[in-house]
Amino acid sequence: FERNADRVKELRYQYVQRVLELDASAAPPEYIFIDEAGFNLTRTRRRGRNIIGNRAIVDVPGLRGGNVTMCAAIGHRGVIHHHAQLGPYNTARLLTFLDALNNIFIPPQEEGPEQPNYIVIWDNVSFHRAALVHNWFANNPHFSVLYLSPYSPFLNPIKSLFSAWRWKVYDRNPTSVWPYSRQWRRRVTTL
Repeated sequence: FERNADRVKELRYQYVQRVLELDASAAPPEYIFIDEAGFNLTRTRRRGRNIIGNRAIVDVPGLRGGNVTMCAAIGHRGVIHHHAQLGPYNTARLLTFLDALNNIFIPPQEEGPEQPNYIVIWDNVSFHRAALVHNWFANNPHFSVLYLSPYSPFLNPIKSLFSAWRWKVYDRNPTSVWPYSRQWRRRVTTL
């Protein structure tokens, strides 16, 4: 498997070395982990619980639900920003998310050189490397990007957030988009 190849191990080592260098700098940056995850609304648990002696029976919808993509950002303070939409994420939606994140960290009335630096850490999805995304980082000097090494989800703590959140939402058996988005807002605060 390529995930344990020497090349991938070297890329992981370089990533960790870069993070250690950033931490050792005079003004350590704040790390922001960003990721997207897709969910289907008709997904349910395969196993159930029941009272001893009774069958575990659950009614599930026969119609296929929509796909929702959630984009979220976490930092050392917890969940910073999240946004759900129907359909997949792309460059335009990512730029909208980054603009909202910029407004959270650096409100327009507080812009200035004394702002801390933020390092956005994310995976190697193709739209993360788009020219428009590179331009966004060039136009927002307080933000820079650090890419995770391939086959290294264990280096991204937001993966655990999505895993825990996904099952909390599935426990509610959502069948439509709007209750689903309300459940996200309610559940993300409990993680």
